[in-house]
Amino acid sequence: MKSRFQSEFLIAHGLRADQRLLDIGCGTLRGGIPLIEYLDAGHYFGIEAREEALEEARAALAEAGLQDKSPTLIHSADPAGVSLPEKIQVAWAFSVLIHMEDAIVEACLDLVARVLDDDGVFYANVILGDGPRAQWREFPVVPRPQAFYEGLAARHALDFSVMGPLKTLGYPKDSEGGNGIMLRFARVPGR
Repeated sequence: MKSRFQSEFLIAHGLRADQRLLDIGCGTLRGGIPLIEYLDAGHYFGIEAREEALEEARAALAEAGLQDKSPTLIHSADPAGVSLPEKIQVAWAFSVLIHMEDAIVEACLDLVARVLDDDGVFYANVILGDGPRAQWREFPVVPRPQAFYEGLAARHALDFSVMGPLKTLGYPKDSEGGNGIMLRFARVPGR
């Protein structure tokens, strides 16, 4: 259900098979497998901080028979050190930024700003607000005010907009995590 939402959302918002996609926090490829299947070979780039998740991702890729799609899976806990061979048209962080400390979120936006094509777009769901931090498994759950993301966008020359609650964008209404808000970042024209 959640993986279907990811691919359906991105395709509905213009992701074409011939475009390159950066999946920040790709994990075990729960959402990545349908995207790898959809995209042309070599057009999926996934970044993950946990090596054990990437091991599961490689097994899932083999089980799905998608190795010939040649996805690039990168193990890195620091997005600042990541470089990609080509510009990206779409970047995606699904249920990822909410689990990161502020400095890592900043590094993610810096990475996106470095690799995003001139007409590229970055989608990320977040929890907006000033509420207390929580915990989910071994990860923090960090709500942030909208101004935090607006500031990041401005510092990295990206346009910023709030698309709305996930549940209004096709996310299964009875699913856990559906209270998030989808953000959209894009290149500022001429910068």
